[in-house]
Amino acid sequence: MKLTKNEIIRYSIFVAIFLVLLIYPGQTVNLFKLVYSVSLPLIIGGALAYCINLLSSAMERWFWPNAKKKWLIGLRRPIALLMAIVIIIAVIAWVLRLVLPQFITAIGSFFSSLPDVIDNLNKWLNNSSQANYITSQLETTQVDWASIQSKIMKFVSTGLSGIFSSSISIFGSLSKGIFNFILAFTFAIYLVSGKERIANRLNRVLDAFISKKIMSKTRYVLRITDNAFSSFISGQTIEAFILGTLCALGMWIFKFPSALPIGALVGITALVPMIGAWIGGGVGFVLIAVTSPLQGVLFVIYIIILQQIESNLIYPRVVGGSIGLPGILVLAAITIGGGLAGIIGMLLSVPIAATIYQLIKNATLRKENNAPKKAVE
Repeated sequence: MKLTKNEIIRYSIFVAIFLVLLIYPGQTVNLFKLVYSVSLPLIIGGALAYCINLLSSAMERWFWPNAKKKWLIGLRRPIALLMAIVIIIAVIAWVLRLVLPQFITAIGSFFSSLPDVIDNLNKWLNNSSQANYITSQLETTQVDWASIQSKIMKFVSTGLSGIFSSSISIFGSLSKGIFNFILAFTFAIYLVSGKERIANRLNRVLDAFISKKIMSKTRYVLRITDNAFSSFISGQTIEAFILGTLCALGMWIFKFPSALPIGALVGITALVPMIGAWIGGGVGFVLIAVTSPLQGVLFVIYIIILQQIESNLIYPRVVGGSIGLPGILVLAAITIGGGLAGIIGMLLSVPIAATIYQLIKNATLRKENNAPKKAVE
């Protein structure tokens, strides 16, 4: 079989890439890490654009859908995009406004009551037999105060230098994080506002260099993937709203304090599959335990029961039903994804599993429809 010039070039590139990966594995991994760290703001911006686009596209269908004037049609995208961003920011700000004052008050109450706790502890020690025993032991023990002083000075100097270097590192990381967020947000706005133009140019480039057969299969997979991810985000949002509502309602019934703020926080953090509600529950425990440790313990028991109901009943049915994935596969995907890649794996495992499930299902149906009747039977 005679190879064409394009095939020789293609195979040569594949062989060269394979040899580079085989000979320089460490350098290749470092190169991928460098590319990932540099392009991380763009990756975050793309994910942010995808989420914003879901809400923005729905609003575009609501705003004057039968308009024929060009200037009115031109205003539809900017207004929908602005409204989507305002809604997202308003929800986050509302939850923070509910939770932050409560959290600050709880921390303030803890530190204000700390002197009383220490005073009671001193009184207990002074009135107990253990205090006399400890005092007698200290009197009979030879203490090398010079050695203790030198160790304390060494610890303090090391701690101060560590605090200084940590402060510089934290400031640098915070500055870098703010810059990356601004860059990602700007990139997301650009993608959403010009999505048709960007998609058209990208399709022209791909169609010019890639065969129609490969592009047809690629677009088919991308359509299935887009449907799985959009359905997953919608289902996850509905599930988080249900969980937050149930949490606030149950806290109100059992007379736990701060029912609305904690319920709203649990609902927002539940956007992260499976473990998000635990994060909100941990903050809720701090808010409650500062004023009443017993109620804090009871709240932990309540959130454990609620989380079991959510993980085994609500989540597989709501999220799995929205993406067409059986509940058992939802739990399996989250377990495997979390074990492989942590929180990111939990976020991506369900829509990826739904995409693979739908592709296999469609391929199976095509095989069955094309197979002879006797073979099918």
